[in-house]
Amino acid sequence: MTLKHALLAALLGSITLIPLSSLSSAAPDDEPLYGYTQASSRVERDWENKLRAIPDPKLMRDTMQRLSARPHHLGSPYDKQNAEWILSQFKSWGLDAQIETFDVLFPTPKERVLELIAPAKYVAKLQEPPVPGDPTSNQTAEQLPTYNAYSIDGDVTGPLVYVNYGLPKDYEELDRLGVSVKGAIVIARYGNSWRGIKPKVAAEHGAIGCIIYSDPRDDGYFEDDVYPQGPMRNENGVQRGSVMDMPTYPGDPTTPGVGAKGNVKRLALKDIPTLTKIPTLPISYGDAKPLLAALQGRMAPESFRGALAQPYHVGPGPAKVHLKVQFNWDIKPAYDVTFRIQGAEEPDQWIVRGNHHDAWVNGAEDPISGQIALLEEARALGQLLKQGWKPKRTIIYCAWDGEEPMLLGSTEWAEFHADELRRHAAIYINTDGNGRGYLFTEGSHSLEKFVNGIAHDITDPEKNISVWKRAQAGRLVRGDPDARKEARTRADLRIGALGSGSDYTAFVDHLGIASLNVAYGGEDDNGIYHSIYDDFYFFTHFSDIDFVYGRALAQTIGSMVLRFADADVLPYDFSDFADTMHKCSDEVKKLLKDRQDEARDRDQNLADGVYAATSDPRRPTVAPPKEGQPPFINFAPLDNALAALDRSADHYSKAIKAFTKGTSQPVRTGSTAPGASAQSLQALNQALIETERKLSDPQGLPRRPWYQNLIYAPGFYTGYGAKTLPGIREGIEEKRYAEAEHEVTRVARALEDYAGAIDQAAGELEQLNRQ
Repeated sequence: MTLKHALLAALLGSITLIPLSSLSSAAPDDEPLYGYTQASSRVERDWENKLRAIPDPKLMRDTMQRLSARPHHLGSPYDKQNAEWILSQFKSWGLDAQIETFDVLFPTPKERVLELIAPAKYVAKLQEPPVPGDPTSNQTAEQLPTYNAYSIDGDVTGPLVYVNYGLPKDYEELDRLGVSVKGAIVIARYGNSWRGIKPKVAAEHGAIGCIIYSDPRDDGYFEDDVYPQGPMRNENGVQRGSVMDMPTYPGDPTTPGVGAKGNVKRLALKDIPTLTKIPTLPISYGDAKPLLAALQGRMAPESFRGALAQPYHVGPGPAKVHLKVQFNWDIKPAYDVTFRIQGAEEPDQWIVRGNHHDAWVNGAEDPISGQIALLEEARALGQLLKQGWKPKRTIIYCAWDGEEPMLLGSTEWAEFHADELRRHAAIYINTDGNGRGYLFTEGSHSLEKFVNGIAHDITDPEKNISVWKRAQAGRLVRGDPDARKEARTRADLRIGALGSGSDYTAFVDHLGIASLNVAYGGEDDNGIYHSIYDDFYFFTHFSDIDFVYGRALAQTIGSMVLRFADADVLPYDFSDFADTMHKCSDEVKKLLKDRQDEARDRDQNLADGVYAATSDPRRPTVAPPKEGQPPFINFAPLDNALAALDRSADHYSKAIKAFTKGTSQPVRTGSTAPGASAQSLQALNQALIETERKLSDPQGLPRRPWYQNLIYAPGFYTGYGAKTLPGIREGIEEKRYAEAEHEVTRVARALEDYAGAIDQAAGELEQLNRQ
């Protein structure tokens, strides 16, 4: 589901060559791994090297061809066949595997109509035709039609208004032009937010329907040749996808907060708050062109203009459209395929790994390019077990179903097993597809040092340097002077924050489990996302065609799983987390100051008649409303909490360094190794697991209690995009200043509790060091 390539392009920008001698080098092999003694490190490195030798690009290619051979959306015959095949593979490798089934609401189209009825007649095709040479693009009878899941049923007719990306700031621009969407059907282009935000904001402004199209400027011929000559979206390509109000809660919409199985109580359709408020339908730019061409009214602002060879007007008039959508509101089975390797010494501490197996259509890139890495990791773990390796902690692998409609399989599994996961889960590691290029990681910042350590040990298949060095090179030429300086001087490369959009959501946002989302990419743009053209033919012509980055992903995640499973002390780090929290604190303070400055300037301009004086009589604009000055917010509780966090992080850093340097033997909880007792180590690691839970509050975020993490959440008006310190940040953005100040105290309290738990863990570690 994630739009990782767009994110990677934004992160890295254009890449130019720089001398490799100028890049920082990896840590030497004789330096202890973080969380390991020196002796334990040698054993761990040996097992990791064995694992990294196993993934096979040829097998990965064959597996992708098998899993993506037919459409396999949730509830389809091939989706079930794939789940059963994955189960059989796990079992063939000697793994204790099962299928766990959940019953989830999954609407599919019954009727779709979109027609221009004035000033001319045009009936939208609403189809993606097969293309020559692509053998699976013609499986029409098995393909889901182009639609947006969890749109309500509706039959509406009204004037058309073009709203650019359909974001709140776009409606502010329309207000200045004197254009209202009340009673209108809006047409928005994909991009710059998660798709579900577009009908949500449209409904808030009084629209009665929403059409979403893919403009060639964003993922079409503006970037590269279109499919099948190139990788970009052609004029008939359509992006399917969910428009459920995921920032309220994901998963089965009838069972918020509980697993959807058995006799669980379900919401009636009319009572589900996460369905759209207006009917919504996605279309191609081939179908969008006649609609946009029929619009008159004001010429669209420059920022609204795409790459179609025609004028962009916003309307309304004279274009009038009829939109009708109806759905089959069916309960479908979601097949989660899991296996468990029981930990030999600390079995109640879990390492959880997942990638989904369902797709909107054939889904070679999304999700099978990630699923084939997971399968090769599983095969490698099976081989290591036969060679005598036993993980210290329990490892659980999950091939999720129902991710595409809205994280159904993973959310229901996590909700059903919530109490166990809160007690036992040390980490969740997610993938959702893979490409070619740079290592890209988002996650909990207590894992940032851990990610950097792994990245130093994986070799980039194109450049034969560590993937850490290559990631550093990308940042050094990204263009932001501060980022370039930091890439050279900061010991650890930063990882991004997690919002939502993939299967980590229930783990980090709801349960407070430290989580990661990992992929390679950044070198290949594409426009086949969620279309019939995301298939094996596309992937083997325009993406990781020799599957070497698939192997790199399996090596990367496999090493993460082993290293977390076998560490003497779980490899959380709190110094990078503290540094990130300072950065986030600075951002929300700057956000408030910027809002204050903007309000002051706007109100002064209103008082001075500036807007009236600059309004063109032939193209008049409307002055913005007077809003008043945002108040000051007391950030002192947050500042004090961050000071406490700095002290505790430094305390822990010194203690863990002493541990890794001071114990000469491998620490196994079933042994009498010098320097550490089995029970003390196990208790320390359990305390570290529980530390991350201090960042959550059972009350949740304002107006969305399912989201309980006070540090990370998807934006209410961005969807996929993360908002750090979300209660504070969105309180300021949405002009709820009293709420933002209240959230400062909640976040400060959580960080103080977090700091206290870190101090306690550091004290326990110091006791171990003295034994």
